[in-house]
Amino acid sequence: MAMKIYTDILGNISDQAWSERAAHAQIEYIDLDQWTAQKSRFVAKGSLGGEYAVALKRRTTVADGDVLLYDEGSGRMAVVCLRMNDIMVIDLGALMRIEKQSAIDIAIELGHALGNQHWPAVVQGSRVYVPLTVDRKVMQSVMRTHHIEHIAYSFRPAEQIIPYLAPHEVRRLMGGSHSDQKHHHNAK
Repeated sequence: MAMKIYTDILGNISDQAWSERAAHAQIEYIDLDQWTAQKSRFVAKGSLGGEYAVALKRRTTVADGDVLLYDEGSGRMAVVCLRMNDIMVIDLGALMRIEKQSAIDIAIELGHALGNQHWPAVVQGSRVYVPLTVDRKVMQSVMRTHHIEHIAYSFRPAEQIIPYLAPHEVRRLMGGSHSDQKHHHNAK
């Protein structure tokens, strides 16, 4: 028997109509990391053992809460559940209190270190946000190796950072996987 291929996002459970349907459905969650969610084609297992082959239109991705399957007769629903990686928060606040040329040199050194790793980053005020794209220990090792003076860094859950970012900044950090992303849903 051939595996069904899901080609459309039916809606999102954050929308009232889908939320009401979900309240009465048996939901199978399709747990995805933020990097898989960036793809328009993938195969994933659901929480109840179902397999979901997804092949969306080009440049279309799934977001947290997207509904891929709804069968009113059986009361079944398949919903995407995203796991977002932590974000490294680099605090450059101390640079405001040192000599300008030194601050510029440190900022360039940090940019070089992050760029060499090909890590996406968003600068907002005196903070730089970098998504966890590799193991945390690797990111910590890179930061220790460069030992850039006057900066501090920590790791925070993405959910704590996202509310303070503009939509284009979220896309840069999370690859378009955050639930505020808008798509075109098929009316069904």
